[in-house]
Amino acid sequence: MRVFGLIGKKLTHSFSKKYFTEKFEKEGIKDVTYELFEMATIEEFPELLKNQPFLSGLNITIPYKLEVLPFLHEIDIAAERIGAVNVIKISKNGRLKGYNSDYYGFQSSLLDFLSSATAPITQFKALILGTGGASRAVRVALEDLNIPFLYVSRQSDTADVLIYKQLELEIIESYTLIINTTPLGMYPLVETCPEIPYSLLTSKHYLYDLVYNPENTLFMRKGIAQGAKAVNGLSMLYLQAEKSWQIWNDPLM
Repeated sequence: MRVFGLIGKKLTHSFSKKYFTEKFEKEGIKDVTYELFEMATIEEFPELLKNQPFLSGLNITIPYKLEVLPFLHEIDIAAERIGAVNVIKISKNGRLKGYNSDYYGFQSSLLDFLSSATAPITQFKALILGTGGASRAVRVALEDLNIPFLYVSRQSDTADVLIYKQLELEIIESYTLIINTTPLGMYPLVETCPEIPYSLLTSKHYLYDLVYNPENTLFMRKGIAQGAKAVNGLSMLYLQAEKSWQIWNDPLM
């Protein structure tokens, strides 16, 4: 029996358990289970490992993507650059290696989203809305795709981060890929969205929203109304789940 699971603080609405349970049933994968492991603090992590001798891999969610780092024996290069881990592979000898599947999920889904664009991907420049944890994997993925980017936030103390009211016509015309990494628009606050100047958007713009519930966020709808293309983060979620499974089962990773 192999055990996989998700650790986090509150896991009542877990996508992962439903996804992997259905995957195991549909693909006839035997002698595996996927469990939820709620932990009040990260200090409970060693006890979890001790009590689950058949544990082979974990997904990590809020707020432990950074806090789990000191417990790992090794970190994948991409995860190290991001500074956060959301997948742990547990080897038979108990070694823990951390990965970040957000990076792979976002990059793969972004390439698919931009595949219909007439311009090559290297001609895009991006605005990353938000500077929280979700923006870290987006940043590294854009760096590896050689897509220049600017951060945008509600407030800024550095020249590297713009605030929303600085998004004038010249910037919007140049930065045609706009990525929302904030939780704005996520259920139940569905009538919220980042405060960008939507009236300046055109058919040349591509809007990527990491939010996937609801499927059509206010950010997306406002962009589409101006002729922009828009996509949500659902495909990223599926891709990162499949990347977790690959990591856990690939002997070379």
